Order: sequence, then structure tokens, then C-alpha cells
Amino acid sequence: MNSHLKFQTPVYVTSPLIPSKEKVFEKFDAIWTSKWLTNHGVMHDELERRLKDVLGVQGVSVFNNGTIALLTALTSLDLPLGSEVITTPFTFPATTHSITWNRLKPVFCDIDNKTLTLDPQRIESLISNRTSAILGVHVYGIPCDVDAIKTIAEKYGLKVVYDAAHAFSTEVHGKAIGTFGDISMFSFHATKLFNTIEGGCLAYNRPELQEKIYYLRNFGIKNEEEVVEVGINGKMNEFQAAVGILNLDLFAEEKRKRKKIRSIYEAELSAIEGIDVVMIPEFATNSMEYFATRINKDLFGLSRDEIYNHLKDYNVFARKYFYPLCSDCEKYRYIPSAGPANLPVANKIKHEVLCLPFYGDLSEERAHRICEIIRTLRP
Repeated sequence: MNSHLKFQTPVYVTSPLIPSKEKVFEKFDAIWTSKWLTNHGVMHDELERRLKDVLGVQGVSVFNNGTIALLTALTSLDLPLGSEVITTPFTFPATTHSITWNRLKPVFCDIDNKTLTLDPQRIESLISNRTSAILGVHVYGIPCDVDAIKTIAEKYGLKVVYDAAHAFSTEVHGKAIGTFGDISMFSFHATKLFNTIEGGCLAYNRPELQEKIYYLRNFGIKNEEEVVEVGINGKMNEFQAAVGILNLDLFAEEKRKRKKIRSIYEAELSAIEGIDVVMIPEFATNSMEYFATRINKDLFGLSRDEIYNHLKDYNVFARKYFYPLCSDCEKYRYIPSAGPANLPVANKIKHEVLCLPFYGDLSEERAHRICEIIRTLRP
């Protein structure tokens, strides 16, 4: 170990974007004065209005977190109870859990070796008379093949939901990512580029969904005397919304700073044999959510797990996103589509991907040092 390269304090995979305390206290003071703390207040409504412009969609409904938003997205589409939803195993567990919580059945589809998103060529073979929807994930902000998925969905009459947790502000061929499919979920967790501490939203271009989603996230209550849906409590409170409003003014600069860090990583790591940088396609903009690499053990001389563990010795805490696969989890490993033979690409990639520390305040010096550490690890 080269002890002179070790960081004195931990360097984590991300660090939250946060406004100044002064501006936060100013917003909070206004909330305190109004005594309107939650239930669709002024901050809540302003955030929804501004997000429609930022995301380039007709409708936005904000939520207390992204998982509740994704649960609601599936519920809002009235999918038949017990029907099947084709999805990816290479994602955060909340994606698959949202299917199961809706009493639907996940069907795992393998991923493309380059984009790491759903492989459209494998989707069609998984469709049966029980299939009702496709749930794709824009992994690391890399868009799913939205055109191919649209063609398949229209051919078989399927709904399309996108987990866009990593794709805030992403565009595909100049079109906002939230305009594809029936509905998209964006996560505003503290680990994301744009955050409301906890939170999320649904974006859609079907006006008729707005009213239904409103009821579903508010206990199904229409007015003081009518309950018209079996809803839950998914409302975002005023304090979350206030932080979101302030962060909307900051995220563009955060992206600019991350772009500089990414350029350092790309230049230095691409020159190391056995390290492949996961790239965003040229036709899409980069959301700058994560910096992902793939480790080729044969070429580098160490496995992804070995690099991951060695980095800890230097106080660098990378993440093995996404390991294990959702199809490996105890609750899903026994369903037919979860078998490794059905998911050869995902089962290969789960041992290769390593996400490195990536945030605007990382500093160029620290990015260079992390690259140097990785160089010194190579046998």
C-alpha cells in the first residue's frame, strides 16, 4: 500500500447537493409563519410547476420518496391483478419491489452488454397472455432503447413505465426522457444529482393521469365526504419541497462541476488496461448521476471485488452498483425468469461494475489521486 495516497477522511461514492443554511432558514421561516407544513402547500405547488419546465413534461406529481412514486405509477395504470411486468434484474431493489407490492409478477429480462439497460431483443420472447407492462430502468442515466420498447409495447398492447431515478434532466435525441412511455419516476433522494432530501416525482404526458395520481397519493380522498380510490400517503411536505426549490437553482452548476471530474476520470482511467468507463450514448445527454466503470479481471489483474476492498484501505468507498442482482435476492431467486441461464449478461456484469466517488465538491486533486490509487493497485 502507498500510504502517502491514503485520504485522511473517508471519500464516499456521493455527497448531497445542499443549499446554504441561510437560504434554507429563510424558506423554513416562511413555512413556520404560514403554519402550512404539508398537504399541498405553497412550496409543494411551486416545486411541481418548476419541475414541469425542467423535465419538459405536461404533468408532474411530487412524492415523499421515489419508491412510493413508483408504486403509485403502476397502480395508476390499472394493470390486471396478478399480471406480469417485464423488468430488469440490474437495478435497485425498489424497482422490483414496486411490482410485487402491487400484487403483480416480475419477469426478469436480460440486459444489453453495452448500455446495461433492458435488451429489447429479449423482451418479446418473454411476453405471454399474462403480460401487462414493461418496466425499464435508465441505468446511470443511460436511456433504455425507448423506440424499440415503444414498438414492442404497441404491438402487444402493453403499458410502459420507466424508472428514471438516474436520469434527471436527460434528453434523448433532444427530447426529454420523461416524455417516453406512459409514466416515468424520478428519485430525489439525497444521493441523487437533484434532491429534496427524500422525495421523488412522477412525470407524464397524459393529462387524465394527474387526477388519479392526486387521489392515490392522498389516501384516495376527493373531498371532505368522498373517498374515491384506495390510496396511500405519498405527499411531499413543505420542508422537502423548499429544499427542492433551492436545489433547482443549483443543480446545473453541480452538473458542470461533475462534468470536470468526469473528464479527469475518463482521461486517466481509460488509459489503464482492464478499466472500461461506462459511457453515455452520443444521442443522449449525461445526467451526471454516477461514474461507473467495468473491471476486466484478466486484463487488470485484480477483480472488481478486490479493487473495491483495496480502495477501502485508502479511505475510498466505491459502490458495487448493482450487486447482487434483484434476481439473486431471496424473494425473487426462485421465479423461473431469475435463473442465471436466462440472464447471462446481467450475471456477468454484476461482477464487473464499480461506481467511483462522484460529486461536484470532490475536487480535481482528489479525482486525480483516486486514479493514481487505482493505477498503483494494478499488479
